[in-house]
Amino acid sequence: MKTRNNTPDFVIVVAIMLLLSIGVLMVYSASASFAYHKYGDAFFFAKRQLLFAALGVFLMFWIMRLDPDQFHKWAKPGLILCFILLLIVLIPGVGILRNGARSWLGIGAFSIQPSEFMKLAMITFLARMFSNPGFQIQRFTRGFLPGLVLLGAAFGLIMLQPDLGTGTVLMGTGIVLIFAAGARMKHLTFFLFLGMAGFAGLVLAAPYRIQRIVAFFNPWQDPLGAGYHLIQSLYAIGPGGLMGLGLGMSKQKHLYLPEPHTDFVFSILAEELGFLGAAAVIILFVVLVWRGIRVAIGVPDMFCSLVAAGITAMIMIQAAINIGVVSGAFPVTGITLPFLSYGGSSLTLTLVAVGILLNLSRFVRKTV
Repeated sequence: MKTRNNTPDFVIVVAIMLLLSIGVLMVYSASASFAYHKYGDAFFFAKRQLLFAALGVFLMFWIMRLDPDQFHKWAKPGLILCFILLLIVLIPGVGILRNGARSWLGIGAFSIQPSEFMKLAMITFLARMFSNPGFQIQRFTRGFLPGLVLLGAAFGLIMLQPDLGTGTVLMGTGIVLIFAAGARMKHLTFFLFLGMAGFAGLVLAAPYRIQRIVAFFNPWQDPLGAGYHLIQSLYAIGPGGLMGLGLGMSKQKHLYLPEPHTDFVFSILAEELGFLGAAAVIILFVVLVWRGIRVAIGVPDMFCSLVAAGITAMIMIQAAINIGVVSGAFPVTGITLPFLSYGGSSLTLTLVAVGILLNLSRFVRKTV
């Protein structure tokens, strides 16, 4: 692309900085008590979150100024590297086991989660493949199926960890990309039914997933087991009311609600800042998605359009699942809330993705 506006989307920048600020604040509030009792430092998690936020913002602004052709160039090597890392992480003694999933590579507290990077690598590679002038997305065997096979291979490796939450985001994002590339509805419908059957099989294959589905419909059937997370989350959200209990005043974060600074940080936010605080965060995500769609529609290049659509879909799907889980709309699954939950890999990767989105926003036609 030769023509550009030179000015990134200011609305996206403001939304991201607000979400990051709220995230660091809530990570500190949600984790201070636990961090003090375990590490003797109430700022243990907050300092790390601030460090990764600073690194992510630096990368975001650096990537924002690159030539978009670089994203096309590195799409294939990036995908190959991520597949290699997904294989390495499964090796016992190499991959780090946390919460029953072998999803991490690294040493101690500083580690990476390859499945997080696979999401962005898959977006850029599928966008490159679908934007190829000779690629025929409307043909099943030569168009629709290759993309599906790539998604299935990555999903399969992620499920071997296992990590259903990240796998679901990956597949959802991939389907949005296939749809945006112009796939036929009958092919997408076929995959939808296939995916529902596969999801049912995954649930039936693991007893703990069946327990989570049962707990989703009636958490009080097993209040100290499968229903515990949801019950404690609702105990946090309910008392928040309109204005909340006040920043730092959460009761559920005191060893009642598991993972209050990671998967369930939105519950603590709703408890302390109330409906207004929760609504403000949701509005910021809606604004971010709106501007992302604007970029996807406004850039003149198909590759860049698909990359913008994929990044926007990734953030939207992950935020929707996390908020749905903590509020009882979806069964419990381990997935972080973008920009707010504690986690170095997820936060850094998401900010890198936003950097690409901001980069592409410089080329949006002014009529959009």
